[in-house]
Amino acid sequence: MHLLGMDTSDRSSRRRLVLIAAGSVTALVCGVGIYGLATGPHTPTSTPGTSPTITTSPSPSSTTTATASPSASEAPSVPPVARSADPEQFARNVATTLFAWDTTTGLLPLDYTSTILAVGDPSGAEQAGLATDVAAYLPSRTAWQDLRKCGTSQHLTIDRAYIPDQWGEALAQAPEGQLAPGTVAYTIEGTRHRTGTWNGEPVTSAHKVEFTVFVVCSPTYDTCHLLRLSQLDNPLR
Repeated sequence: MHLLGMDTSDRSSRRRLVLIAAGSVTALVCGVGIYGLATGPHTPTSTPGTSPTITTSPSPSSTTTATASPSASEAPSVPPVARSADPEQFARNVATTLFAWDTTTGLLPLDYTSTILAVGDPSGAEQAGLATDVAAYLPSRTAWQDLRKCGTSQHLTIDRAYIPDQWGEALAQAPEGQLAPGTVAYTIEGTRHRTGTWNGEPVTSAHKVEFTVFVVCSPTYDTCHLLRLSQLDNPLR
């Protein structure tokens, strides 16, 4: 097994209506579907924690030094998602935080999941589905332990963030009032980078990723909140 390869009432009603509205869009997008808002993420063909592509040449910038267990006052924590009232910027902030993790810090996947859920819809209507979405983007606990042995860390570089045409079509077909004002989707295109060690040598991998982030902003809320995530590598276009 390779280290880098293992990879209040109205508002609540509106949140539930997001699910109904998106259901009518599924037929429109011919099988791609708004996974996050319609039925939740499907099981990916290739698990996000698995990548067959690996570069085994040494990387001078790779660092894999093990860290000592911190004291209680120095306990590690996941940086929070930066808040923003701008939907594109917020979608970008969610994306970079979602993909940024480090197995050498002593943190676990649940710690990273909690950070994303902290910026979820305050009504709570989407929380359970969002938790499932996020979990699909992170390695399982077992895989995490194996990745930790090799000091594996990950981050995302974003190439492009845009409102997909399919979202525009969805809005055009949705009945008035069915989606909360300020609900929008942004598809993110970027590269997932991982570093670690294998047989004592620094190794890196880079893998192109695409996914859609569904957010709700003004006028429903003063600042943006995360609704759901699409299946990885099966975004709206």
